[in-house]
Amino acid sequence: MTTAVRDTIRRILAAHAALDRDRALLVGLSGIDGAGKGHVAALLAAALRASGRRVAPIGVDGWLNPPAVRFARADPARHFYDHALRFETLFDDLLLPLRARRSIRHEALHMDETATEPYPRRYAFDAIHIVLVEGIFLFKRTLRPHFDLAVWIDCSFEIALERAIDRAQEGLSPAETIAAYRTIYFPAQAIHLARDAPRERADAFLVNDRRRGALAA
Repeated sequence: MTTAVRDTIRRILAAHAALDRDRALLVGLSGIDGAGKGHVAALLAAALRASGRRVAPIGVDGWLNPPAVRFARADPARHFYDHALRFETLFDDLLLPLRARRSIRHEALHMDETATEPYPRRYAFDAIHIVLVEGIFLFKRTLRPHFDLAVWIDCSFEIALERAIDRAQEGLSPAETIAAYRTIYFPAQAIHLARDAPRERADAFLVNDRRRGALAA
């Protein structure tokens, strides 16, 4: 575990210690597609649990819109930026109530990246100290104020593309993955970086790029 990760964990613990005990700390982890958000979230969650905190890890990928909604032929990157995820439902139905009450029972409709139809997913959390949310576009201007702490996971587009090809998460061939990332996902991230300045507005900054220092497991 790197010094930067340890510092981030200490910062989260300090923020939780200073928080009103009636509510949970809402921490966001974001970065470009392929930055390693899930990996970092798992590292942080394990360390926070080891410190005695009850953690609710939540990924935003299940809150995708159906393909017919999130993709479009006209201006595909901007359309994806605007319509990829059901953020309003995610925050109103799950994240904000959980932050406020520390416990929740909620059944949501999830949509996997390769699916065309949603399926039910039940969330059940009790007496949570820290809600740890990871996903793309979390620090849009309208969403950033909800987070008590924002952690940006930095990675080059080149390394992120290598990871995307390796994981084949979208069910695409390498050539299809390259085309999708170059025409939709990375241009959409460029819009996010320019419009929302998520790096500059983050409270913590972690580099997860093997050329600049990947985070240790």
